[in-house]
Amino acid sequence: MNGREILRIVDAIHRDKGIDPNIVFEGIEQAILSAARKHYGEASELVVTIDRVTGDPGMTIDNEALEPDVMGDLLGRIAAQTAKQVMIQKIREAERDALYDEYMEMKWQLVTGTISRVDGGRSVNVNLGKVEGILPRSEQIPGEEHRNGERVRAIILEVRKVGSRVRIVLSRSHREMIRRLFEVEIPEITENVIEVRSLAREAGYRSKVAVSCFDSKVDAVGACVGMRGARIRSIVEELHGERIDIVRWNDSLQVLVPNALQPADVQDVILCPMLGKVIVLVHDDQLSLAIGKKGQNVRLASKLVGWDIQVMTQDMLDQQLDESVTSFIQSTHINEELAENLVAQGFFSFDDLSIIEPDQLSEMGGLTEAQCDEIIQFADDESERLARMDSGSTAYRKPIPQPAETVVETEATPETKDETADASEPILPTAESDTPTAPEVEAMHEIESGEPVQEETVAPAIESSNDLVPDANPAIASVESEQEAEEAPKVADDGTVTGIEETSDIQSEET
Repeated sequence: MNGREILRIVDAIHRDKGIDPNIVFEGIEQAILSAARKHYGEASELVVTIDRVTGDPGMTIDNEALEPDVMGDLLGRIAAQTAKQVMIQKIREAERDALYDEYMEMKWQLVTGTISRVDGGRSVNVNLGKVEGILPRSEQIPGEEHRNGERVRAIILEVRKVGSRVRIVLSRSHREMIRRLFEVEIPEITENVIEVRSLAREAGYRSKVAVSCFDSKVDAVGACVGMRGARIRSIVEELHGERIDIVRWNDSLQVLVPNALQPADVQDVILCPMLGKVIVLVHDDQLSLAIGKKGQNVRLASKLVGWDIQVMTQDMLDQQLDESVTSFIQSTHINEELAENLVAQGFFSFDDLSIIEPDQLSEMGGLTEAQCDEIIQFADDESERLARMDSGSTAYRKPIPQPAETVVETEATPETKDETADASEPILPTAESDTPTAPEVEAMHEIESGEPVQEETVAPAIESSNDLVPDANPAIASVESEQEAEEAPKVADDGTVTGIEETSDIQSEET
């Protein structure tokens, strides 16, 4: 290996792989050194250098220079394969470092690739040219499906080294994806005429984008929408129909919050700086629209403005104020005036009161530090107690089975009434008579003896009671009652019953 060959190899690797020539020279030096150690051993002190201009290699053994011819013969005999392997390893490491640095500069940028493999509906491999990226299932837009050979756009979420390779993680669900698509589709953003001030996104469902313009002659919202919605339509199609709301940015929360809650009409905005909360008052017919489906609209608006937003009507606010004042005066050191001041600052619950700073509470009520600590501790305890009560009320409680004695006493009540009735009067069974039939007597006997009641025994009594519902027509009901009175069984003084011979035979057969 002479100097010309080394220079040619270094130049080719530099042009093809984009690797710094000094890194390639160091790799060749390391390869020659590893090959020489196999011959001279680890005890010898070896130093290998390559001239960066001529490419001629040089080596010293224990501070003695080795002749070039001897060095060439040595390497040709023992170390050609070892030097090759070391050079390949060093070149791969240098190539990995170069790719890592290149894609680290592209982090959060939009890239386009071709899907090379879909892993069972989970992760997707995307060919980016020099390297392959991975689009995990968690970073995909919910509901979208990918196919091999499909071109896809995503942002670079993470770049890391894994062994001799570079692992690039892509994302299509991150909110920065919206920003990059706006920069591609809207030239005014690239030219810094329009600026995307804030973003809030729930991938696959809805996004809110707040924009502002440095030129008063340019309408920021209209420029983002485009002629007949052409610009925003291309972004929506790229995101598979995700809804995008474009909001006009304003430094005043009194203006920004109503804009963020569009399309709902806001009646009033009340700021609570101590809690970082905004109370928004709307009319009754706008309440559901302001909150959105499953709270999506108010949740995205809260992320967009950076403040917690609580949507209420005027009646709800008045009721909340009264309840909060009544609750706060339960503390020993909170009077009605201090309670009203706390409520005016947005402290509606003990959970809110538990996070107040003692100096703020002392300034509002003129209290000592010990009294403030006691109030905060009381609010903390009350919030925990209420939380336990709420969790206990929503928890499932298994019903307690009733004891057998209660059932026996309940079913034995008609029999007790029969014993206390006047024996001189004849008892005529009617449609709703309490006189038990033969199967019911056996069932009651089994209950009193402690044996379980069989379903076959009780079923005929239930069916007979369902068939004896009186008719809704009073004329028909009176005729049927007279016929039943004539055909009703008679009870003699000796206790015998006549007029139900056939029924008794049938019941005896069933039992």
